[in-house]
Amino acid sequence: MKPSRNPFLWLAIFYCMGSVVAGAQTAPLTLRQAIDEALGQNPEIAVAHAGEKAASASSLLARTALLPQLNFTEEISRGDDPVYAFGTRLRQRQFTQADFALNALNRPQPIGNFASRFSGSWTAFDSFKTEREIRSADLFKKSSASSAQAVNQRIVFQVVKAYQSVLYAQRQIEVARHEQETAEALLASTGERVKAGLAVESDRMSAEVNVAARKEELIAAQGELELSWAELREAMGRPELAFSALKPIEPHKFAQLALEEELSTAAKARPDLIALGEAQSAQAAAVGAAKSEFGPRVSAYGDWEQDQSPTAGAGGDNWVAGVQITVDILPVGKRAQLARESAAKEKIDAQAAILREHLRLEVSQAHIHQQTAELTLETAQAAMEQAAESLRILKNRYNAGLATITDLLRAGDAERESQSSYWRAVYGNTLAHAELLYATGTLTPDAAEDLQ
Repeated sequence: MKPSRNPFLWLAIFYCMGSVVAGAQTAPLTLRQAIDEALGQNPEIAVAHAGEKAASASSLLARTALLPQLNFTEEISRGDDPVYAFGTRLRQRQFTQADFALNALNRPQPIGNFASRFSGSWTAFDSFKTEREIRSADLFKKSSASSAQAVNQRIVFQVVKAYQSVLYAQRQIEVARHEQETAEALLASTGERVKAGLAVESDRMSAEVNVAARKEELIAAQGELELSWAELREAMGRPELAFSALKPIEPHKFAQLALEEELSTAAKARPDLIALGEAQSAQAAAVGAAKSEFGPRVSAYGDWEQDQSPTAGAGGDNWVAGVQITVDILPVGKRAQLARESAAKEKIDAQAAILREHLRLEVSQAHIHQQTAELTLETAQAAMEQAAESLRILKNRYNAGLATITDLLRAGDAERESQSSYWRAVYGNTLAHAELLYATGTLTPDAAEDLQ
């Protein structure tokens, strides 16, 4: 098939492609996108991952104690020390009858030596100290991973809070802009009524003051939006992120569970509590390893050495091997080590007890906040509807000359406050649910999508 040469067809194609690209560029940032970027960009995540790597390296290091130690040494030496000279000649297999002369023994000639040596050792039994150290290191590794998960949930909560704050600020701007337009329309209407003799000059001045107040509220709302967006940038770890309009905030209806069920979920799912529990077990293993230091140690060793004269070229080799049993009969330092590990365990146990009590209080507070927020949202919605109806009636009465502008402005203030209270209740209800998910340890990126 030959390509089309119709210029209008190509213009239409380019226009459609440009529209698609422009639509993709202006797509609003979703909550899930913000969370994913935060988990990839926030520097706290990098700190948590570094801690995981360090714990993993410690676990690997603990296992190296099970391996034999093997060393190679290349040594060049020369001297006339009687003991050195005597031993070197023996190792080089160059000892003769003449070397037994007293003068040769007391005042030997300088002798050089090239020594190549392999030496090794292996701990066959250390009263289970190594096994307990490995267990401790593995548990600390798991604790570090759980701590990283706790950091992830904290980042998710910060992003949710900042994101919802932006949505609330956007809605406040919409309300403030609508109120300003309404105030300007009222000012124009009042001016016409003054000209027609249906209202006095003070009515027009009151309407002007109302317009100025609405402008101030719009400016304040715009400032709150900028601050909320700055908080979202920080939570995401994206200080260069450009401002863009997000999907408007909407009310949500969340399921409520019994407090005891939420407490049970938190006890099983809270990553910080899990991390501390694993740290308790790890420290208990560390105390056991410190106690094992008092037990006997059985180790094997071996050496092979080749010695050669730098001048004659002759030489010899030798080896030695053995098994060694060691018992520390004055373990002062080991007692101090055990005392330190035991104190560390007592500290972690106390921290775990404190965290469990704090967790119960935190979940209880979040549970009450969610219940209160839902009731507040229902009340705010009813109040907003009543205020809107009251304002509609007073507008009709004012236009009919049956109410003063003061009555109308007062009804407008009530309607505006009811709208602000309603959207604040919507924001508070969503945030209270996120707080409960965070308190119970279930605030995952997937769970946060329901807050959009």
